[in-house]
Amino acid sequence: MNPPLDNTQVPLYVQLAALFRQRIAKGIWREGDRLPSLDQLVTEYGVARVTARQAIDQLAREGLVSPQRGRGTFVTGQPHSDRWLRVETSLKHLAEVYRDTQPTILTIDTSEAGRAPLLSEDDGVAAPQYVYMRRVHAHQGRPYCVIDIHLDAAIFARDPEAFRQGTVIPLLTSLPGLKIATARQVLTISTADLEVARHLGIGVNAPVAEVRRVFTGARRRVIYVGHVVYRGDFIHLEMDLKA
Repeated sequence: MNPPLDNTQVPLYVQLAALFRQRIAKGIWREGDRLPSLDQLVTEYGVARVTARQAIDQLAREGLVSPQRGRGTFVTGQPHSDRWLRVETSLKHLAEVYRDTQPTILTIDTSEAGRAPLLSEDDGVAAPQYVYMRRVHAHQGRPYCVIDIHLDAAIFARDPEAFRQGTVIPLLTSLPGLKIATARQVLTISTADLEVARHLGIGVNAPVAEVRRVFTGARRRVIYVGHVVYRGDFIHLEMDLKA
């Protein structure tokens, strides 16, 4: 059964075009193949005929398919891969990934009564105060993640303007005298809620990757907690498996 389409702010034909694009990218529809007829697509996806036609027209404008009168619609190209973002497993490489990122602050709370991160005993010992930031990160002008950051207020106070304007992890790794004792991250697969979908330009319930990162400094003090929601179509994970 095909994934359902939802009546969100993203038009149905855009969602349908994304599903067709995935079929081409995965090789289900290969170059030279003829797509199912409009009537077949209408039945398969439960959409109006005009919606299916708009989705095909969208792919045609992208050069992925070519409608041919009297013959049908044929696959003529492959989608450009946007999966440039690799889930890094070292702090050094993670910092390099974020150096080319353009952050936009949505919320910042520097008050003494600001919100504290939820920590488990395994995470470490909480700092007396945290600065909270919610940001959208973009690459080459395209938003790819929403991130909630809790940063040790004592560290933020060392260079507030830099932490407001720049990406936090590269700053942490280059801050004089600061030693990151441990850095841990956990990745889970989830779906986009309404707010994340709006910030990232994707459909509600579109696949996303959620990453929670916790850094500690001296005496297990938690200096950074980040909760990142990545667009699922921007990210890939590579791992070497032990024999």
